[in-house]
Amino acid sequence: MKQSVYIIGSKGIPAKYGGFETFVEKLTEYQKDSNIQYYVACMRENSAKSGITEDQFEHNGAICFNIDVPNIGPARAIAYDIAAVNKAIELAKENKDEAPIFYILACRIGPFISGLKKKIRAIGGQLLVNPDGHEWLRAKWSLPVRKYWKFSEQLMVKHADLLVCDSKNIEQYIQEDYKQYQPKTTYIAYGTDTAPSILKAEDTKVRDWYQEKGVSENGYYLVVGRFVPENNYEAMIREFIKSKSKKDFVLITNVEQNKFYDQLLRDTGFDKDPRVKFVGTVYDQELLKYIRENAFAYFHGHEVGGTNPSLLEALASTKLNLLLDVGFNREVGEDGAIYWKKDELARVIEEVEGFDQAAITDLDFKSSQRILSAFTWEKIVSDYEEVFKG
Repeated sequence: MKQSVYIIGSKGIPAKYGGFETFVEKLTEYQKDSNIQYYVACMRENSAKSGITEDQFEHNGAICFNIDVPNIGPARAIAYDIAAVNKAIELAKENKDEAPIFYILACRIGPFISGLKKKIRAIGGQLLVNPDGHEWLRAKWSLPVRKYWKFSEQLMVKHADLLVCDSKNIEQYIQEDYKQYQPKTTYIAYGTDTAPSILKAEDTKVRDWYQEKGVSENGYYLVVGRFVPENNYEAMIREFIKSKSKKDFVLITNVEQNKFYDQLLRDTGFDKDPRVKFVGTVYDQELLKYIRENAFAYFHGHEVGGTNPSLLEALASTKLNLLLDVGFNREVGEDGAIYWKKDELARVIEEVEGFDQAAITDLDFKSSQRILSAFTWEKIVSDYEEVFKG
């Protein structure tokens, strides 16, 4: 008898972008245990991007089902998750599944979960939840929305049969903050791709990019990620401007029509420093990997959330990684990175520029080993399959 696992809460596969989408893509792509049948809820417009119009289709051996969601603004994600859970329950009944697992990514639908859990239990199913990071701390949300996130998280924790946390810090927080529910938790990290870029220095697309952006290999610090305040761009830019570095600071991020960008420009005057280069986004994954591999160092300023995909990619690809000194980052980087406080980065920049080749090679080796030992997709998928097979 196959174990049915219904995955709800990603935009769907084939993955176009996004952490949860990539996770579902890799979970199905690297599947080893043929006794698991995955069912994946997909937003219809995500499927349409891959030219898929059917209500049901197959991808990586998973059965994917499209969900139509009206465009109702911010509450849309909530409506999508509820519709997806209901559809998944319907499919499980049709399939006469024994003990199906419903795995919900993120805590968006807490106020509705009690009723859905009753339906899941009625068919002998189990509810698994990935609590994601501290969504209620993100600056982009207004206070009422943050309160909703926190309340929703509480109810998801209360009703979950098991919470799968992608960070030990998040697992500890769930255990401490919600101990009244005695939550059952487990830790399974997020994964990353460990293969080096297939591109070479002399490739046209490589040379074109470096020439167009006015930077050269090993001559820049790099950051890749969403342009939001909690990733501490302000601290990184201010401190970099303060430093005497002769290198550039390359920011690969989308800043179009971004209020935060305009505010940061006013507050820091980074446009007056030619070393600070906002270069837009890079969608070509091989090129992005090459750019990471050939940075002098990577800055990581995230302080909200669990295991961050961009950090894993940096530790796997970049020789030298300078991470904001918070628990989430230390948990992942361990002794393969250098850590900085928000007002000390300028000093750290000058310090690492004095490192000899041996010190850089040692950190590069340690960060790569850290990824290979704990964060490969092969390992992550195998950990998940153990949980799903109970």
